[in-house]
Amino acid sequence: MWNTEIFTSAERAKAVATEHAVPTMQSDQRLLRNTLGNFATGVAVVTYESKGEYHGVTVNSFTSVSMDPPLVLISLMRSSRALNYLMERPFAVNILGNEQLATALQFAGKPQEGHEIEWVTEEQAPRINDSLAFFQCQPWAGHDGGDHVLLLGEVQSFGQRDESKPLLFYRGRWSELAAAENTA
Repeated sequence: MWNTEIFTSAERAKAVATEHAVPTMQSDQRLLRNTLGNFATGVAVVTYESKGEYHGVTVNSFTSVSMDPPLVLISLMRSSRALNYLMERPFAVNILGNEQLATALQFAGKPQEGHEIEWVTEEQAPRINDSLAFFQCQPWAGHDGGDHVLLLGEVQSFGQRDESKPLLFYRGRWSELAAAENTA
């Protein structure tokens, strides 16, 4: 289903003129950021251990890359303190459920008073208990991504909970998955 490319020939395509001026990259970086925000993303916290302490960073740039070998990708700002640690040690990608907003905020640098993180420490990297899904990873490669670094992790183990829905980020706001009337 996902490996078939569908196309329309240019000769048969219905072309329309745009109704709005198309901004250029020189015109407004904020507008670019707002436009990119139209792509709803899941929310993940990448966790790792360093010097006997558990750390995490909230990300929304996470995707699967390859099944063989099993690779996932996260994108981190070059200025992220976590970047150097993640390039050299195991890490866990924790996909958050819609009931874990406080956890997302906590690891986004907005501590939530009284919010306790429950850690699962049975594998190579600590992970957040009750996440919607998790991936235990070994660093695979880092690639230049402009002001970000694209970090590939090789998945060593994984798991999921079926009874929860994902926490989403859309247009600069936290969101939830809408109930679907029809399923594909």
